[in-house]
Amino acid sequence: MRLIRGIHNLRDRHRGCVATIGNFDGVHQGHQRILDQVIAEARRRGLKATVMLFEPQPQEFFAPQQAPARLMSLRDKLIALRHAGVDQVLCVRFDERFRSLTAEAFVQSLLVDGLGVEYLVVGDDFRFGCGRDGDFAYLQQAGGQFGFAVTDTATCEIHGERVSSTRVRAALSAGDFALAETLLGRPFAISGRVRHGDKIGRTLDLPTVNLALKRLHSPLAGVFAVTVTGAGLTDQAGAANMGDRPTVNGTENRLEVHLLDYNDAGAGKDSLYDKHLTVAFRHYVRAEEKFADLDQLKTAIWQDVKAVRDYFEKTGLSKTGL
Repeated sequence: MRLIRGIHNLRDRHRGCVATIGNFDGVHQGHQRILDQVIAEARRRGLKATVMLFEPQPQEFFAPQQAPARLMSLRDKLIALRHAGVDQVLCVRFDERFRSLTAEAFVQSLLVDGLGVEYLVVGDDFRFGCGRDGDFAYLQQAGGQFGFAVTDTATCEIHGERVSSTRVRAALSAGDFALAETLLGRPFAISGRVRHGDKIGRTLDLPTVNLALKRLHSPLAGVFAVTVTGAGLTDQAGAANMGDRPTVNGTENRLEVHLLDYNDAGAGKDSLYDKHLTVAFRHYVRAEEKFADLDQLKTAIWQDVKAVRDYFEKTGLSKTGL
């Protein structure tokens, strides 16, 4: 899959495509249905299946503190799009200059001159251009003028309700990981590179791996049973804490994972530093709390580890059991 970083990097070789436009946060089942439609039409026409997305996402540009928590980092989103069969992704920088584009300029500069779109798939509620003056009807009119077809997407429903990123976030907030997995088509997971932490876990006899989170907000907070994959691990059971660690006066949101029964053949847990891991969330244990001291924190964490171990023993969701 080819990644095009910015409108200024569009070249003639990128032209001629079947395209769709959106945030694709989570690449959930609804998104996957759109991608299937785009890819099938692209293969039929012998064109490139193309996704246009935005960084930052529009809501993050207009109101960063009020923007919803991301389900996916850009890196994971690109990986999911590649696995779906997308040929190229145009990642547009959403800034003041792009925001000021009129609907007419958007169509001319991106769809016609930039990508040479021949077939466009968008939701019938899609709006674009400064003042949001562009809509589905405008695209159909523009398609007639410039020679590209425009079609909308069929609504994807599960359990009688529309699949959306908002619904996935609601399921995660409720601790309903089974529903989130159904909506996503896979377990909800967060990926990141292992970095050095404060080493507090070692003083509690519960060493952790700490993942760098490159996002404004997290869709989760609390203690969870998780499985970890990457750097030689496959569905390794763990107990995770997502939050700002109030007991130790933490100031940033972190994902810390204690790997159950982990033994790295003498290399030690330090061998995971700078490696990329994927943490899949399986079960909600409790909310994050502020304890009076480290002794109380240690007692609570050991109780969490027992709860996580009991969960994996009950479900069989550990290491090779998945």
